[in-house]
Amino acid sequence: MTDKMNLTRAQFDEVMVPNYAPAAVIPVRGQGSRVWDQQGTEYVDFAGGIAVNCLGHCHPALVGALKEQGEKLWHLSNTMTNEPALALATKLVEATFADRVYFANSGAEANEAALKLARRYAIEKFGEHKVEVIAFDKAFHGRTFFTVSVGGQAAYSDGFGPKPAAITHLPFNDVAALEAAVSDNTCAIMLEPLQGEGGIINGDPEFLRAVRRLADKHNALVIFDEVQTGVGRTGDLYAYMGTEIVPDILTTAKALGGGFPIAAMLTTAEIASHLKVGTHGSTYGGNPLACAIGNAVMDVVNTPEVLDGVKHREQLFRDGLAQINEKYHVFSEVRGKGLLLGAVLNEQFAGRSRDFLNASVAEGLLTLMAGANVVRFTPSLVIPEADIVEGLARFERAVAKVAG
Repeated sequence: MTDKMNLTRAQFDEVMVPNYAPAAVIPVRGQGSRVWDQQGTEYVDFAGGIAVNCLGHCHPALVGALKEQGEKLWHLSNTMTNEPALALATKLVEATFADRVYFANSGAEANEAALKLARRYAIEKFGEHKVEVIAFDKAFHGRTFFTVSVGGQAAYSDGFGPKPAAITHLPFNDVAALEAAVSDNTCAIMLEPLQGEGGIINGDPEFLRAVRRLADKHNALVIFDEVQTGVGRTGDLYAYMGTEIVPDILTTAKALGGGFPIAAMLTTAEIASHLKVGTHGSTYGGNPLACAIGNAVMDVVNTPEVLDGVKHREQLFRDGLAQINEKYHVFSEVRGKGLLLGAVLNEQFAGRSRDFLNASVAEGLLTLMAGANVVRFTPSLVIPEADIVEGLARFERAVAKVAG
């Protein structure tokens, strides 16, 4: 057996497919919003596994749920159901617009299910012509071939052969373009209410109202991809709750398991009826271990204490970033909502978000990028205020180095 003490970053290049380029740091332990690497160096975690670790590392409620369920039942096929899955689906239905839940393992799989359901629903109700999906530039919906084609970044879907057809991309927040594009051939309008990978861009209220209005006019469905915005990230349990509209289908993943792989597609009973037995499935979707942890996540996050705390922590971040920017003048604005925030680099530092990320790591801070011009922050929803203060102090040192 390989000795753990001998595992190095160099071995990644020897044994792993080279589609990732991880940092030299190899974290080995985490607690709350701090992590430690192989050498014992401590980092404040403002990345949260890209909006996944919603309760930080090794939260006692999640550890307890994993241990308890791990001694009961690990897996059943979907020829049977299980209590954790039924309990989690019930919580999701009671907390949202939805009547029905489908479980998967990742955001991409939840989005794949949503798109398949939307097309099946439209074809069965209105005919074979109604298959067009309208999506938006810079959107990100996953890496399956269908979802990456619906996503609005062609570089991710180019080079793999013929793409799925009947997908139209429009500029995000452009009401006129949307009005010109939606037709009776449209089966679904798919969007993130707040674009994550595309640069932390909020959906304008007028635009979101137009999405709902035009979908209703043309008998199309509205799909909200809340893989990154869901489970408390914006200060509401789901971001749609902070808008004026309600989707027909919603997808959720990332934070739903607090770090354990799980995802779900939520919809109404009438729409769900079009995924009849055998039309879609997943070996691990609804896994008892994953659902037990999802139940614990929901119990902690879906409380006024945590959701109100997200809004309070957002202000602490905004105030701290403003103070840093007063000294170093590197950001043009801070976008986003809740604890999905993006500091947008100004013209002088355009294209250098990776420099800020690397400088942060050197100062003992984990951050993210949302494209070449945005430094992204997606920390634990319950990050202690002291860790925000310390993390921002480390970030200021990183900014000082980059700014010269």
